[in-house]
Amino acid sequence: MFDVHVHSSPDVVPRRGDDHDIVRSYAEAGFTGCVLKGHYESTVGRAAAANRNSPITVYGGIALNQHAGGPNPAAVAACLDAGGRVVWMPTADAHTQRTAGLPSLCGARPGLAAHSYAIPPVDRSTAEAAQEICALVAEADAVLATGHLSGPEAEWLLTTAQQHGVRRFLLTHPSYTVPALSASETAELTARGALAEITTFQLLHQPGCTPQQLAAFADRVGLDHVVLSSDAGQPDSPQPPEALQLLVDALAGEGLDRDALMRCASDIPAALVTP
Repeated sequence: MFDVHVHSSPDVVPRRGDDHDIVRSYAEAGFTGCVLKGHYESTVGRAAAANRNSPITVYGGIALNQHAGGPNPAAVAACLDAGGRVVWMPTADAHTQRTAGLPSLCGARPGLAAHSYAIPPVDRSTAEAAQEICALVAEADAVLATGHLSGPEAEWLLTTAQQHGVRRFLLTHPSYTVPALSASETAELTARGALAEITTFQLLHQPGCTPQQLAAFADRVGLDHVVLSSDAGQPDSPQPPEALQLLVDALAGEGLDRDALMRCASDIPAALVTP
């Protein structure tokens, strides 16, 4: 299995384990690789360090939140030139996060001014920066992920990314509270070449989320277009390898084909990020 979305420490919030703890747990569980994600830090250097003497492959990337100045081409260039494989558009500092009443991690620190970010069509002033980011991602043949952007922004980004030659495009947990896309809306985007992520975090922590809902969503989108990831690392979530297996088991329990689900948690995500 291959987990494209896991959180570890050091981080600005508590995590179950540090990079080496998490990577070791994947190795012991027979995984082939993972992607370390931090909302407020590039994980490229951390992934390189974790790769040393590791039997699995570890990749890193950057989420374009307040620490990076939002959608910032310079931050993206630095990440990709250092070997980053995934660029997430704003997550915890996306405008959708604030509208939904979800926490902004930087904003939780007293005295630190909070910022939120958007791209077209919500904020057309960021169009040039977003286009430059797309060009940089295409040049590196890396993954561009939507983060917590809204549906209209994700659609604009997919169109723009493909115009610039991006081949690897991931809709970050589209059925999560943000951006709360329907299965039909998501299927329209996957039909154009995007992949759609479903996470164990949704199953365990998204209000009102059930295995039945996630299975129906996956079935409508089509398992050939789905990436299963844990989005784990929280102290109140299982160890990430267990979390991802839990998601596979839950969806299989709703009648989805287990072999296809395993591809969604192994071959499809590995192919998405591997150069």
